[in-house]
Amino acid sequence: MILAAGRGERMRPLTDTTPKALLTVGDKPLIVWHIEKLALAGFDEVVINHAHFGHLIESALGDGEDFDLHIYYSPEHTPLETAGGIANALPLLGKHAFPVINADVFCDYDFRDLHAETVTLQDDAARDCHLVLVDNPDHHRNGDFVLHNSIVVPEGTPRLTFSGIGIYRPAFFHAVPRGEKAPLAPLLRAAIAAGKVSGEHYTGVWTDVGTPERLSELNQTYHRNPVP
Repeated sequence: MILAAGRGERMRPLTDTTPKALLTVGDKPLIVWHIEKLALAGFDEVVINHAHFGHLIESALGDGEDFDLHIYYSPEHTPLETAGGIANALPLLGKHAFPVINADVFCDYDFRDLHAETVTLQDDAARDCHLVLVDNPDHHRNGDFVLHNSIVVPEGTPRLTFSGIGIYRPAFFHAVPRGEKAPLAPLLRAAIAAGKVSGEHYTGVWTDVGTPERLSELNQTYHRNPVP
């Protein structure tokens, strides 16, 4: 699943006419970078939620045929936040563990690893989810969680930042009513406290494209050193 329902308030005025997921890095929209990498990694079905200018996302991406996979859409009249959006899309996501990626991050994380970890999580009843953590960016110096022996824990050092890339079991969202707003953080904190969240520390290219300034900087960096 790719999360693309955010309004992108901090990206205005760019998002006054374009959904954040369709803002471009290099020669293609942010969300297309993800879709192409997912296809290369062996995923053949992708669910995308949307709200703000969702029709533009559907028009740009179609049914996924151009990417050699199938795209399903989960429209939201009002953005349901992360957990709410995922819970609302569960009927499209099936019975097995699935990865979720924020549309507004740019990275060179190898989605083949995501595919392999998704299979592993499906067979590990001791875990509810798996998170990809990164070094803290300048705009989030205090981080989110701590990684200890591949288990995510709430306290300690050093703290790392959740990348917006994770893998979840469907049951993780069963308590969230469909169609209602729900943030992800409380669910994660409860699962982390129970010791049911694994993680990994990724140190490659990663940017949270949250402001026009960061998008501009990212494009300047990309044109100097294009990511394959």
